Amino acid sequence: MITIKELNTPAAVIDTLRMQNNINRMQKHIDALGVRFRPHVKTTKCLPVVQAQIAAGAKGITVSTLKEAEHFFEAGLTDILYAVGMVSSKLPQALTLRQRGCDLKIVADNVSAAREIVRFGKAHGVVFEVWIEIDTDGHRSGIKPEEDTLLEVARELSDGGMQVGGVMTHAGSSYDYDNHAALLRIAEQERAGAVRAAKRLREAGLPCPLVSVGSTPTALAAENLQGVDEVRAGVYVFFDLVMHNVGVCSTSDIALSVLTTVIGHQQEKGWAIVDAGWMAMSRDRGTQKQRHDFGFGQVCTEDGEVLDGYILSSANQEHGIISRSGTPDGDMAARFPIGTRLRILPNHACATGAQHPVYHAQLPDGSTATWPRFYGW
Repeated sequence: MITIKELNTPAAVIDTLRMQNNINRMQKHIDALGVRFRPHVKTTKCLPVVQAQIAAGAKGITVSTLKEAEHFFEAGLTDILYAVGMVSSKLPQALTLRQRGCDLKIVADNVSAAREIVRFGKAHGVVFEVWIEIDTDGHRSGIKPEEDTLLEVARELSDGGMQVGGVMTHAGSSYDYDNHAALLRIAEQERAGAVRAAKRLREAGLPCPLVSVGSTPTALAAENLQGVDEVRAGVYVFFDLVMHNVGVCSTSDIALSVLTTVIGHQQEKGWAIVDAGWMAMSRDRGTQKQRHDFGFGQVCTEDGEVLDGYILSSANQEHGIISRSGTPDGDMAARFPIGTRLRILPNHACATGAQHPVYHAQLPDGSTATWPRFYGW
């Protein structure tokens, strides 16, 4: 039996008890609101994690790349939403998945994309199911609920013989807030905007079977999902320091960490040097503009106990620098002797996970299992 203490460093470690608690918490909340839950699997790109989400009650998955769709379809998952705007170069890959039996849904938010989907679909004798992306907060992609383009896209798809599957939105601006009242407001804005877009389509005689919303903060904050059919969220499965600052989890909920070893000191600077640099943690500095800046990550003991005030303050490719925020620690060599093993909680679980070929899953009995993850598009 291999334990955490025997792992080489740096290593991405999943606390499976925390992970399962996070999965159960989200599923229970969404079930209580009476809608389906479709997890976004881009955070983990890992089959055992997704299997745990499905076992807890999730219906279908959301992906951010067609490689994810291929990987999880080959593992037996068929109900897949590819939640990124479709372009013509990716339609052959989507076609192959559909022809192999994958119930793949694709997304469009402009007339040009809709026309290309229709042209390609007709040329290959396939009816794509297309969801229209709605912009409910100005964060990223999508059509605003009141825009004429919404009806134009739906009409182009419907008249062209494609299946309009519904509307979907992502309230990414929820990451900018840090209290429940604000998150509740954004969750309602997200819900109302998506439902309004669906109503406009239906009133125009155009199909809109489903309404899909979601981000981790709004999913957990939502109290009313009237008119919504499903919710999507991803980073909740691990959580991270950005989500901690947003206010939807505590550090004790964060299930992903990077195991590292102290390899040196700079006593006069109050530094301990570790073997986890940005290649292990990523360059993500998502907490930099939040109420608490954790540098490149929060330092914990090897057993996962948070060491308040100690952060990974700087990172080179394979070197990380641990220092104490506020009053510097004058004797880091005594505090963290050479060979000390620590864990670093990540700013952004998606980015940190992407740095590692495998996760080391810490099981309830203390042993570890190796869970592969994958890369690419």
